[in-house]
Amino acid sequence: MEAIRLDAERLLGREEAMEQLGRALVLPEWWGRNLDALHDCLTQLGRPVRLELGRREALEGTDFGRRLLRVLEDAAAENPHLELSLE
Repeated sequence: MEAIRLDAERLLGREEAMEQLGRALVLPEWWGRNLDALHDCLTQLGRPVRLELGRREALEGTDFGRRLLRVLEDAAAENPHLELSLE
């Protein structure tokens, strides 16, 4: 299983979060760079990935962060290839 570790403090803004996640997860160049597109990409991931996010509390402290966290949790619940680890 591929492990990808990201610092949640670098995911607080939409643009930076989409860039960081797109690069780390090797999402296709054409993906929409928004939460709906991220959810679609994550639920269709065909390879086993463990996404490890440090500093969960940083995400919980902003509106965008809470929405991103919900997308990540929902996608992990739907896709058996995606494991989410929050610290």
